[in-house]
Amino acid sequence: MELEVGQIVKMRKKHPCGSDEWEILRVGADFRLKCLGCGRQIMQKRVLVEKSIKSVRGR
Repeated sequence: MELEVGQIVKMRKKHPCGSDEWEILRVGADFRLKCLGCGRQIMQKRVLVEKSIKSVRGR
C-alpha cells in the first residue's frame, strides 16, 4: 500500500476521543499517526496500520 506523509487516513475503529481520522506524520517500518480529533500522536507497526485503514484522503 502506497502511503505518504501528510495523507489523512480513516481507520475502522474510532479513537477514544470519537475521531476516526488520522494524519500520517512518519512512514517506514513504523508509522507515526496524529489523531485529528484530539491531537494525540502514536507509533504503530506498518502491518497494523495497513490492516486497519478504511479509506485514504489526499493531502
